[in-house]
Amino acid sequence: MQVIGFCRFSYPAEGGFQVEHGSIRDRMAYLYAPARMEERLRHFECICLPGLKGQTDPDFTFLILVGDSLPDAYLDRLRALLADFPQARIVARPPGPHRQVCQEVINAARDMDTPCLEFRHDDDDAVAVTFVETLRAAARDCTALTAAHRLVGFDWNRGFVARPDAKGLRAEPNVTPYWGVAQAVAVQPRVRQTVMNFGHNKINQFMPTVTFTDPPMFVRGHNDHNDSRQKKHVKAVDLPRLDAAGEAEMRRLFAIDADQIRTVFA
Repeated sequence: MQVIGFCRFSYPAEGGFQVEHGSIRDRMAYLYAPARMEERLRHFECICLPGLKGQTDPDFTFLILVGDSLPDAYLDRLRALLADFPQARIVARPPGPHRQVCQEVINAARDMDTPCLEFRHDDDDAVAVTFVETLRAAARDCTALTAAHRLVGFDWNRGFVARPDAKGLRAEPNVTPYWGVAQAVAVQPRVRQTVMNFGHNKINQFMPTVTFTDPPMFVRGHNDHNDSRQKKHVKAVDLPRLDAAGEAEMRRLFAIDADQIRTVFA
């Protein structure tokens, strides 16, 4: 079964953000601000990509949606980070309606005559190195359910919240359902709706879903430029510093290397 992952990397969509902007030009200025872009690229390199590059089942496509206005300097750095990731494909699009553009990009990469497993992924989050393998196994276990419904959601709700910095990684365990990371949708042939047509925390309102609590399957990145952290009255989260054993667990589960983090964030 085809597996497609989808990531928006600072794409200036019309809608799709919790924080509103007065115009697309204002949104681009916010998204492409140097301090923000530096942080996004660091998180993308150290948190997002290692687990995807290290998947035990490498048979998947990972689409990265960017704006056609993304400055060349950042586009070049993005390409360099993906040079050893053959499953990755950068797709550039002009600004447009968020859900419509995401749907078009995903469906353009699909074989529409066969079923597909689609997962959404933020550029500062991680999935376990076993995620694609585990997702395929879950879909096989639920064959009768996926055959009976146009769309079926899969959600792994156990993982970690983590914040990288120059000293390594702060993180703690977390269980949150429908958080949008380590979440996928099984899509039947010729169904044009995609994982991105639904709010991640509302998919159980539109389709049957199957949830899994074990094993840990995600890292939710925590940083100053999370879209959800731009609103007023959002409190800082005090995460504990990982010791050597915790760093080893992150490396084993997600291929996240604390030594690389210390180097990149120094």
